[in-house]
Amino acid sequence: MAGRVALVEPFAVHYLRVLKELLAFVLFSYTVLLGALVIAGWTTYLLISQSVSTSLAHEDLIKRAVSLVTDGANTFLSQTTLALIDALTEYTKAVHTLVSLQQQYSGLVGHISDKEEDAIWQVIIEARVKSNMYREKYLSFESKWLTAIKVSEMAAEAAYQAGADSASVTAHTHIQMAQTQVAEIKQLALKAEAKLAQVQVEEIHLKRTEEAAVKTSKEVANLLAKDDEIPEQYLRED
Repeated sequence: MAGRVALVEPFAVHYLRVLKELLAFVLFSYTVLLGALVIAGWTTYLLISQSVSTSLAHEDLIKRAVSLVTDGANTFLSQTTLALIDALTEYTKAVHTLVSLQQQYSGLVGHISDKEEDAIWQVIIEARVKSNMYREKYLSFESKWLTAIKVSEMAAEAAYQAGADSASVTAHTHIQMAQTQVAEIKQLALKAEAKLAQVQVEEIHLKRTEEAAVKTSKEVANLLAKDDEIPEQYLRED
């Protein structure tokens, strides 16, 4: 009996030891698995946060960049607009000066000597050269201004696509203001050109009328001279 008890006790002790080790292994495995899950979850969170942060950073950088583009386009447009307006103003003044000179000349035709007429024509020619110079100048600035308009339109569209609505609206406002200002000044230049064309037509008509009058006067003088001639038979002695 005592021998059986002695055999049972080692078996029970061995069983409890195995059970204890098994429980310890299960607890360790659970701890490792839980730790892995926590680490995986935290890593996923960090990756998502980093992705969102990067995405927001890109959007902000694009908006900032496109705002710089619209600012530069607005500055380019403002400078070319001012240059074009100044050139158009100078050209308009030069055309009005030419109109005034030609009107004065038209009023003096037939009342001045050839020498005086030549002097007036020299002044008119100089005014025409100056007018043409200003015209070439404003056409040059107009070409740059049209390029600035295109650049501003592209910048406004880029700002709209990037979600920078404020920059897009500002760019469109600058474009409209520039177009309105240039249109007003250019209208004045066109009116001056129309007036010059009218004066030149009147001058041509006046010259033709004057030439016709001179021609008619000469023809009449020739006819009178013929009428005043004494026939040769009346000059013979009887």
